Amino acid sequence: MSATVNKVIQGSIAEELGITAGDIILSIDNTQMEDMIDYKFLCKSDLITVEIQKKNKEIEVYEIEKDFDEDLGIVFESAVFNKIKPCLNHCIFCFVDQQPKGLRDTLYIKDDDYRLSYLQGTYITLTNLTENDKNRIKKMHLGPFYISVHTTNTELRVKMLRNPNAGKALENLNWFRKNGIPFHAQIVLCPGYNDGAELERTLSDLAKLKNTVLSVAIVPVGITQFREGIPLKQVDKKCAQETLKIASKYKRVCCSDEFFILAEEEIPPTKYYGSFSQLDDGVGALRYLLNNFKQKNLPEKISKPLKVVFASSYAALYAVEKIAKKLNKIKNLTVEVVPVKSNYWGENITVAGLITSDDLIKTIKDKHCDLVVIPTVMLRPYSEDFLDGKNLNYVKKISKKNFLVLKNSYSLDDFIEYLYKQ
Repeated sequence: MSATVNKVIQGSIAEELGITAGDIILSIDNTQMEDMIDYKFLCKSDLITVEIQKKNKEIEVYEIEKDFDEDLGIVFESAVFNKIKPCLNHCIFCFVDQQPKGLRDTLYIKDDDYRLSYLQGTYITLTNLTENDKNRIKKMHLGPFYISVHTTNTELRVKMLRNPNAGKALENLNWFRKNGIPFHAQIVLCPGYNDGAELERTLSDLAKLKNTVLSVAIVPVGITQFREGIPLKQVDKKCAQETLKIASKYKRVCCSDEFFILAEEEIPPTKYYGSFSQLDDGVGALRYLLNNFKQKNLPEKISKPLKVVFASSYAALYAVEKIAKKLNKIKNLTVEVVPVKSNYWGENITVAGLITSDDLIKTIKDKHCDLVVIPTVMLRPYSEDFLDGKNLNYVKKISKKNFLVLKNSYSLDDFIEYLYKQ
């Protein structure tokens, strides 16, 4: 791996210098970089020297005068420029291990890298955190981090992560507390393992760390039809209700939307979610979407009849149906919400990010509509590729439908803008 340029921002310093995709940043001020943390730190100066290897292998050196906090405008292929720290666990609930063969290579990568946690909000278990890592975190005042805790029972954590270091890693939580390094905690709830009394114990232990723990997210285990090995139970209505009751006793603890749907309870108000700090983990996504939509000014009518299908995940159905009800009050607009069943992964998988092209096609192919709306989370970032390797053009060709991809999965801004143009 290297500090390879993926693209440059229009109007940026990088564009002015002629830096292009494929160029490699070798050093800044004669210092080689390990990751984006080094890059951001080294760029905090009003005068820097940048050494670049162009695509033709020629080396160029630039002396750059800029504002102290001004970014060069470079988007890198990866946030880590050397080898990513791999996951050394064999978690009983690991989703990567529940995938079939033949998907994109990147879907089988299991990282457990504190740098990606800090930079991109990925979850780490702390089982491979070294003293050098801790010294760097402390020296550079890094944080917050996102930590997969799952349980504070040492023996149970070793059992669930199937790594003898899993128990020792919990000592690091106290190290974080001692050094004032904040973190968000995640608990993947596996019925029969870390639910009930064990969940009570974990939340009680985390509460003792006080404000070091910024938030705690509880999410249900995901089980695909490709799962092999140790059997796991799906979270059911009774388990969901019990989990919500336990979580309600503690501050800054939120359950994901799926728990409320499974428990057949209303999605909580905004106050419950605080700053929506674990939104991408499905904690508050439906409330955030509803709040965002509520603030929008909708047209009273559009110029000609328009029939739209919202291809929704089952997890988002609660919010999307409420939104559709309001949209259908617009004259000449008809909105139908169609949930996409996951034949590929199995019926237990209900999130939009795992919808495949063929499952989408099966859902919409017989629908008579002018437009199909899907969230961008169905596609790989910065592309039009689905998880199964097929792309949006393939779906358009087979389904013979027009599509609008919402750029933000938590907002209908693109669709509302589309309506105003009709």
